[in-house]
Amino acid sequence: MTHQTRTTAAQENKPHPLRWRILGLLGVAQLMLILDVTVVAIALPHIEADLHLSRQAVTWTVSAYTLTFGGLMLLGGRAADLLGAKRVVLTGLAVFTAASLVTGLAGGAGLLLGGRIAQGLGAALLSPSALSFVVSLFEGEERNKALGVWSALGGGGAALGVLLGGALTAGPGWPWVFYINVPIGIVIVAALARMLPRQEAPRTRGGLDALGALLVTAASGSLIYAFVRAGDHGWLTSGTGLLVLVAALGYLAFVVRQRTAASPMMDLALLVRRPVATGTFLILMATALMIAVFFLGTFYFQHAHGYGALRTGLLFLPVAAATMLGADLTGRAIARTGARPLAVGGLLTAAIGMAIPALSMHTATVAVGTAIAGAGTGAMFVVASATALGQVAPHESGVASGIVSTFHEFGASIGAAVISSVAAASLVGDTLDGFTHGFVLAAVAAAVSALAAAVLTPKRPT
Repeated sequence: MTHQTRTTAAQENKPHPLRWRILGLLGVAQLMLILDVTVVAIALPHIEADLHLSRQAVTWTVSAYTLTFGGLMLLGGRAADLLGAKRVVLTGLAVFTAASLVTGLAGGAGLLLGGRIAQGLGAALLSPSALSFVVSLFEGEERNKALGVWSALGGGGAALGVLLGGALTAGPGWPWVFYINVPIGIVIVAALARMLPRQEAPRTRGGLDALGALLVTAASGSLIYAFVRAGDHGWLTSGTGLLVLVAALGYLAFVVRQRTAASPMMDLALLVRRPVATGTFLILMATALMIAVFFLGTFYFQHAHGYGALRTGLLFLPVAAATMLGADLTGRAIARTGARPLAVGGLLTAAIGMAIPALSMHTATVAVGTAIAGAGTGAMFVVASATALGQVAPHESGVASGIVSTFHEFGASIGAAVISSVAAASLVGDTLDGFTHGFVLAAVAAAVSALAAAVLTPKRPT
């Protein structure tokens, strides 16, 4: 009996034999979620023209998805911990796949934005539960390598999405940037249903804090709306200030709710841990800078030079290669060097990349600068994930993954809204000043964040 018990325990402690295959499938699923930010970015000028969208509606085409994605992410992470990550992964992927079909069929702004919100809901369920599997299936050095692969897929995929979006938009048309998710999603759902390990029922039960999710999403929506409308009405107007105040009150109400709810979405004590807090800051900045690269680059090439969608996508190939290279090298080095020098180096690299087109606005300088910035953001994705998730307990992995993914999407929402407003003059007119101002802002933000990372990031390796 004792021998049998030991054998069973040894088997339970053995790594899952299909863990790398599962990582590959989950990585492709996550890639679709990331692609749905950047693959859409390349198609935005065509969607804008075909559906007669305003600048604000164009911005919301990105932000409606990322805001819903980020606002419900903690709910998705909590659902993974309560209901089991496998069930939530499959449900989220099914919702995302169906919503992609609906979005591609959109003939106006209403259905387009509705479909993007539904995509965000599916993504919010899928992403944290998938990342929870990555954290639980791997340990030690393997976990760092797996997170490096995860980050490389996300960061590099974001850049490759622009190329894919260009090919699809120039070929069968922009609806196919959404349709392409349907067959891929169906195949992955079928494969993961067989391969993902069965999980025991959670030891603790509780409810899902829908009110908390509503508060944080509404607060973030108010903040994003303030940023979007600032491009037309000004940053220092009473309307903008009122929306920011509403957002602040919403976040405060969310904190109060988390302290008083019987089953809160998250343990606030987890967020204030130094590694988790630093990781969330880095992931927010990395995503905001990444979106700035794609938003500014896409509209610059297509509006200022009249390049087609495919040519614009090809100009982002160096960004894709640089992002994946930065993520890969960082994943290999982080155990030896620790997170701090890599975080600072990544942000400074991004700042340099953004400064190049800000100083000289030409096709070559924009292409080179965005590639350098991509290398920096690729490094930051790895450092952020490893810092925030490297030391969390297994029972906290779902919520911790949800926190990281939440700030990833909030970074995208904020980045799109701010850059759209700063560059508004160039998006709706013939001047290049808006693009220059956007790159300047991104470079300054990256440089200031590097100083913050030098103070906040823990010294020792994660």
